[in-house]
Amino acid sequence: MKKVFIVAEAGVNHNGSLKTAKKMVDVATLAGVDAIKFQTFKAEKEISMFVSKAEYQKMAINDNESQLQMVKSLELNLDAHKKIIAYCKRKKITFFSSPFDLDSIDMLNRLGIELFKIPSSEITNLPYLRKIGSLKKKVILSTGMANLKEIGKALNILIANGTSKNNITVLHCVSEYPALPEHVNLRAMLTIKNAFNVQVGYSDHTLGIEIAIAAAALGATIIEKHFTLDRNMPGPDHKMSLGPDELKTMVRSIRNVESALGDGVKKPTLLEKKNSLVIRKSIVASLNINKGETFSDKNITAKRSGKGISPMNWDEMIGKKAKRNFKKDEAIVL
Repeated sequence: MKKVFIVAEAGVNHNGSLKTAKKMVDVATLAGVDAIKFQTFKAEKEISMFVSKAEYQKMAINDNESQLQMVKSLELNLDAHKKIIAYCKRKKITFFSSPFDLDSIDMLNRLGIELFKIPSSEITNLPYLRKIGSLKKKVILSTGMANLKEIGKALNILIANGTSKNNITVLHCVSEYPALPEHVNLRAMLTIKNAFNVQVGYSDHTLGIEIAIAAAALGATIIEKHFTLDRNMPGPDHKMSLGPDELKTMVRSIRNVESALGDGVKKPTLLEKKNSLVIRKSIVASLNINKGETFSDKNITAKRSGKGISPMNWDEMIGKKAKRNFKKDEAIVL
């Protein structure tokens, strides 16, 4: 079985600071995740000066700046990307990112990134999807705010432009920050899998770690979760992100779950086989039996004895004669 690919979503929780970004790499590495994901964008290429902040952004940052102004302060430039990528290589953790505009796609491609994450906001962006598809890289497609028809169109565009379907993983996602558990509809992940015959995973925006663990149990091949160094830091995403200790706990829990899922073959473990000798019952004498007596329902019973004949052979035992004396509770042997 392939293990779940766990992604620690740094997003913009570095607040535009290279020093903070490197600290986040350290935390993700210590937590045991497989990869850390950032966001790559040129704010002016992505956001109109006229658009207002999303409601969750207004709640997280109580000021009068525009969404463009807020996002501009969270950019990481080319030099910062190079340094973070080099630092991830030193720490032996996979780096990848979500580009939010065409120039950012080109920049990540020039940097040699082999895994591209399409954020939910871009699933209806035809020029963007064509460009990603033409790179023929591994792709993770997030589906927040999307319906099945939109997911199907996005997949068709990626595949038509050169990306192999086998290299695409579709993440179920709910674009609420935070998402309420009753809105998650986790079974939709399986609906996506069955509808398009693709690998699926889950990008989690709920508070806590329970839903991410449940997604792993349902068969997610990728789990993505936002994290932060400190929930009290200023910024739009910190309050709905995991702290360092929670991230570590989530990774450990997912690994336990995937280990427990096993290979699906129903058979006793080696320890169960050993335990069965003293836990399963066998046929024993219910009273003293003399040599030559006939076994019947009146002189044998089933008890734990540590050895002997299974009670499943009860009918075969009835009517046979004892070849020696048996004391009460002694296992019957033929």
